[in-house]
Amino acid sequence: MKTTRLGSLLQGAAVGVVAALAMAAAPALAQGNTAGSYPSKPIRIIIPFAAGGGNDLIARLVAPKFSEFLGQTVILENKPGAGGRLGADFVMHQPHDGYTVFMGASGAMSIAAAIYPNLTYHPTKTYEPLSMIANFPLIMVIPKDHPAKNVKELAEWAKKNPSKANYAATSPAFIIPSETLKLETGMPGTMIPYKSSNEMVLSVMQGQTLFAIADGPPIIPQVEGKNVRALAVTGSKRSESLPDVPSMAEQGFPGVNTHLWTGFFVAKGTPKPIVDKLEAALRKAIVDPGVSAGLKRMAINPGGGSAAEFRAMIDKDIEGYVSIVKKAHLKFN
Repeated sequence: MKTTRLGSLLQGAAVGVVAALAMAAAPALAQGNTAGSYPSKPIRIIIPFAAGGGNDLIARLVAPKFSEFLGQTVILENKPGAGGRLGADFVMHQPHDGYTVFMGASGAMSIAAAIYPNLTYHPTKTYEPLSMIANFPLIMVIPKDHPAKNVKELAEWAKKNPSKANYAATSPAFIIPSETLKLETGMPGTMIPYKSSNEMVLSVMQGQTLFAIADGPPIIPQVEGKNVRALAVTGSKRSESLPDVPSMAEQGFPGVNTHLWTGFFVAKGTPKPIVDKLEAALRKAIVDPGVSAGLKRMAINPGGGSAAEFRAMIDKDIEGYVSIVKKAHLKFN
């Protein structure tokens, strides 16, 4: 009786150990299977701005190759609002399974993290950066028939016509350089909000706003079509796409030095094998000759670096914007 009882106990213990080992191995096996079969259905890319804006145009350029290298359909979905923060918050509430990718721009990510203390997400703490798609200076445009020939003349005109001095913006990414310009020149200017950088440029074309400082994709065609006039490029260097347009530094305003970027992210908690697959496909898509050439035509510099490099750049970016906002005494609600 004692021997039989001991044997039963040992057998039961053995079964328990096997079951425990099986349970411990299950998550790893499940993750492996998930990564192996991923992606098995269409992937959504959430663009937090309206169609026609710079990020939307960039996403539509990159998406076909991204889809090709993943071997799965990619669906682009625009969710504009709150300078991109609405879309960023939306993605955080979707399953963290790699089937919802966020196109995060500087304004909604590094700048928002620097200026909004109660942000519901963080670009490197609650998100996994995949790769930077592109970085770019901004371009300042005014109505084609405005008399100002340079930034200094525009500032003087605005001082004499304060009731007509305003500018277009969609988010802090465009508000910061515009407000910095006001500080450096002493010009007045009321911010008029829009949903996309395309709408910003259209507002300048139609004379609804005095100027806009925005990204290249929606601006370059309008400048080339002589529908608006480019006065300056932010930073110290001219753009290869607009070699005749002087930089802000050349015109005496080196402080207006904003450079933006955009890239793809997934929510933290997405299985690492899936994150790695997405990163590899995205980096391959960005350096594709056709995609790279298309990005350059829009006055932006192709990225394609690693997730680690992207993460380090974002963290450094946040520190820089914290400093700018303090120096300019800017406040955002």
